[in-house]
Parts: sequence; C-alpha cells; structure tokens
Amino acid sequence: MRKTLTVMGAVALAASLSAQAAETMYVGGSGGSNEKLFKEQIIPSFEAKTGAKVVYVPGNSTDILAKLQAQKGKQEISVALIDDGPMYQAVGQGLCAKVEDSGTIKELYPNARMVGDKSVGIGFIATGLAYNKEQFAKHGWKAPTSWQDLTDAKYKQKVVIPPISNGYGLLTLLMMAKLNGGGETNIDPGFDVMTKKVAPNVLAWEPSPGKMAQMLQTGESALVVWGNGRVQAVVDQGAPVEFVYPKEGAVVIMVAGCVVEGAPQSKLGQQFLQHVVSAESQALLAQAVGFGPVNKTTKLAPEVAKKVVFGPEKVNALISPNYDIVNAKRAEWTKRWDRAVEQ
Repeated sequence: MRKTLTVMGAVALAASLSAQAAETMYVGGSGGSNEKLFKEQIIPSFEAKTGAKVVYVPGNSTDILAKLQAQKGKQEISVALIDDGPMYQAVGQGLCAKVEDSGTIKELYPNARMVGDKSVGIGFIATGLAYNKEQFAKHGWKAPTSWQDLTDAKYKQKVVIPPISNGYGLLTLLMMAKLNGGGETNIDPGFDVMTKKVAPNVLAWEPSPGKMAQMLQTGESALVVWGNGRVQAVVDQGAPVEFVYPKEGAVVIMVAGCVVEGAPQSKLGQQFLQHVVSAESQALLAQAVGFGPVNKTTKLAPEVAKKVVFGPEKVNALISPNYDIVNAKRAEWTKRWDRAVEQ
C-alpha cells in the first residue's frame, strides 16, 4: 500500500511540475532591438530559472495600451513594458496591478518608483539636445548648453524637433513653459515661446527616427531635440554628433513595466518584472539598447556607462513631467500645437 501511495505521489508531483513547466506567459513590449534582446537573453534566463515559457508580443506603446483596454476583464498579456506616458494612462484606467515591494524592486532609484506603486521604470532615457559638431565649427558656434538655445535666431531653419505626438515635441513645449514662468498647469508661456521663437528656427517637425538620424548625420539639421539613446546610435555610426544634457536638466523618458490587473499569470508576472529590473538584466539593457539602469546596484563597463544615464548624479538631475496633468491635457494641447506651432 505504501509503495502504491509513493508511486501515486511521484506521479502527482511529476504532473504538477509538468503543468508548471508548461505555463505560458505573454509579455507586451516594443519591437526592434528591444525585442531581440528580450528574446535572446532576458527571457531565456527567466525561463531557465522558473521553468515557464514566455512569449514576447511586440508592438508600440499605444498599440499595447489599446490591447489592454480592449481585453479588460479578460486579459491575455500578463506584463506590459511601455513608455511612461501611456503607462500613466494604463494605471489611471485600472489596467495595472500593485507592484510587490520585494526582491530587486527594493533596489530601484526613487524616481523609478512610479506614482501609485502600480508600475516601475525599467530604463531611463534622457531628453536633451544634440548637435552636429561640423556644422557648429563651420559657423563658429559654441556648443549648445541650454534649452533656451532653441530660441536663438542664428539657428534659423537649422533646428529639427519631433512633433508633439512623438513625445519629444511635447517635452520641448513643457520645458519652454517651465523656463518662462509656466509649467504643466500653465502651458501658455510654452506655446508663446514655441510659436514666436522656436518655430521660426525649425526646418522640420520630423516624426521618423530614421529620417531624424539622417538629417543630424548629414548636417541638414545642426541642432535637434532627441533622446540620448537615439543620439548614441548616430554617434556609433561615426557621425560628428554629440548629445548635450542641458544645464536646466534633461527630461526623463522612462520605459516602464507593470503587471496587468487580472493577468492570467500574475505571480509569474511579478517575478518577471523583478527579473527585468535586476542588476544583471539592467546591464544588458544598457549595453544593447542604451537604457540607463534603474537599479542602483547595476555595474557597467566604463565605455557603456558614459553612453547612458548612469549613477546617482545623472539620475537625480533628471526632470520628471507630471503625466497626470499632461495626459488630461494632451488632446487639447495637440490641437493647439497643430493650429499655432506646426503650421
């Protein structure tokens, strides 16, 4: 009898382990180099550790947010990795579960712990200025140092900024408001400066990262507003280009992660989020896609560290927009931008 029970117990255990191993979790995140890194390195190490299978579903942030909205109450995705603006919308709409305050989550910089504790940053990107060094040398211009340089008439038809719908244009508008007596709750000074002083200098409001890189590389644009990771990719191709952290501060864009409310694998989702923000995964994200580590314990080689937002000094200097206000006003500001700024 005892032998029979032991055999039955072993069979039950094997079945349990088999079921656990067969558990499949879906993670939504951006495509391109991010997708490649997750599929080739970050996910395999998680699968080896847990025995679960992870399927990466690529898409841009707004597409993934739309999926979560459409599937509310019957979610298929367990973890969403999207930009911080759409993430604040997801949290506000009740689409994200509370992040468990344990393990590697405790190792995050305070500004990677997003308001409401329902999402966390998984990588810092600094929005600042970039310039073509050959163009500046040719004209005898000194390197830019301030957001206010965008208003200097000597750069007429030499500035390129992505549109407000892209995010970088929106952050430029916010900085112009902040530096001229306004901010998220008083955007009028920002629109005033953008319309009268910045727009005349703008050659193109360029939404395409590929076209933006080309214009910066060739010198068609001398000065741009862009993210440090995007600029670094152009530098890595040998272009005479440099990123500048403006003296007033660079604006942070975070790629953020949350476990979806009502997720099919919520426990596994919490484990995966911790895996993504671990020092090991953060080092991979810095090296492969240029994300600044959100985990304070991350170690980077010097040549990688200088290319990303790394260390307390750079992280603490980042400016964080109030997306609760921004998201509520985004549609209104976009209409106003289209009417007044990008004519």
